Amino acid sequence: KLPKVSSFENKYGYKKMLVESNISVDSTCEHHFLPITGHAHVGYIPEGYVIGLSKINRIVDYYCHRPQVQERLSMQILKELQKQLKTESVIVIITAKHLCVSSRGIQDKSSLTTTMEYGGAFSDQATRDEFMACL
Repeated sequence: KLPKVSSFENKYGYKKMLVESNISVDSTCEHHFLPITGHAHVGYIPEGYVIGLSKINRIVDYYCHRPQVQERLSMQILKELQKQLKTESVIVIITAKHLCVSSRGIQDKSSLTTTMEYGGAFSDQATRDEFMACL
């Protein structure tokens, strides 16, 4: 079960983007049961609520603890943050190395997989570009 995530009323009215980057991703490929390792980059634009920064890391960590595919992992993190923050304006980018690619079949040692999920204000290209400039 997801640990309790406390949200706080945005009493000070912060309305700009908040970015938490380079969050460790350590999961397992649900098809091959081999490691997936990399980093998540998360941003949101608060409306009425904010959460503690470490809670973003906890949400990423929570969804990593089950066998996964990276696409679904990105979507789960996005939806949980949207629910907790009560805003659609969330973006999640995950870049990871899949040992099922590097140790089986093609055995490509250098490739990385990147997935991106977003909603709200991040549907605008300029807002996504601003987020990417923070990474």
